Amino acid sequence: MSQAKMTTEGNRRAKTNRTGMFILLGGLLLVVVALNLTLGSVRIPLRDILRVLFRQPGVKDSWVIIIQDYRLPKIVTAILAGMALSASGLQMQTMFRNPLADPFILGINSGASLGVAIAIMGAGLAGGLFVPALNFVGDLGLITAASLGAGLVMGLILLVGRRVSNPTTLLILGLMFGHATSALVSILIYFSAPEKVKAYSIWSYGAFTGVTWDQLQALFPVILIALVILAFMPKGLNALLLGEDYAKTMGLNVHRLRMLVLISASVLSGAITAFCGPIGFIGVAVPHIARNLFKTSNHKLLIPAVILIGAIVAVAADLIAQMPGSQFMLPINVVTSLFGAPFVLWIVLKRKRGETSFTV
Repeated sequence: MSQAKMTTEGNRRAKTNRTGMFILLGGLLLVVVALNLTLGSVRIPLRDILRVLFRQPGVKDSWVIIIQDYRLPKIVTAILAGMALSASGLQMQTMFRNPLADPFILGINSGASLGVAIAIMGAGLAGGLFVPALNFVGDLGLITAASLGAGLVMGLILLVGRRVSNPTTLLILGLMFGHATSALVSILIYFSAPEKVKAYSIWSYGAFTGVTWDQLQALFPVILIALVILAFMPKGLNALLLGEDYAKTMGLNVHRLRMLVLISASVLSGAITAFCGPIGFIGVAVPHIARNLFKTSNHKLLIPAVILIGAIVAVAADLIAQMPGSQFMLPINVVTSLFGAPFVLWIVLKRKRGETSFTV
């Protein structure tokens, strides 16, 4: 067999394997969604869930309320959060060329938290978890505040990053920006009314519950627009993996790409943080899972992969957090931290041995 035929056959086999992987991941997402709908403090048979979804009679009214008003919006929120945080983390890891970059570790979530804190305690605007009557304009205002806070911190990191070549130093700077924004939040807490402080404290634990269908009407299009922006960037992100100088020789407008990443990543992380609280480790872990599963750093494959895997991870984390069969529910950050912290440690150890999946 000639070399050309062997190459063609290898490419065809790789494409088939990747298609099969996407189908498998899609099936896994359906499984975790079905489990999340079925399990919880009240166990509902799958056949009754299907009756509710297809609007068929014969289901308890209480179960209809649980599914339609509680579990379905929570699962949709978890899917959007997993997609958004994973896509944001992928962009940051590529932009900073750092395998540990993500909205949580670099302090981007802290910037979003500052925006929310100003909205809740400074301007008196609160999310739907705290003020049920918040309207569509108010929801967009909360998203805008969080996105601006996230964009401010990410912009500062990008600005300083032009003068810093060491990835570890950049991470330290991100942590310092995060601490600085946390200090500003502490000042707001100190001078705020007790009920607003309590509202912010509950929000800071992180949760996919409490987001209503009305709020999803504001959240969904914002996430969709940011993901559409990302969908036009695979070629530029691939070029950035080889460095800015190489990207410029390819005719890439690096400044414009930086601005697109800044907008997309800030909106993705800020919008989710606005309604779900600061959720850690999904953004740093999922891109590495995608690279290892698909054995590639090509963003044409990585972008849909992280979106799908992120949704699976977020829904699975929510399933664990709700502790099926129990009346208690853990904050989502507890679950993501328990699994994410060891994962970050594993990345650091692999990087020291030169085995990290992040290739440049």
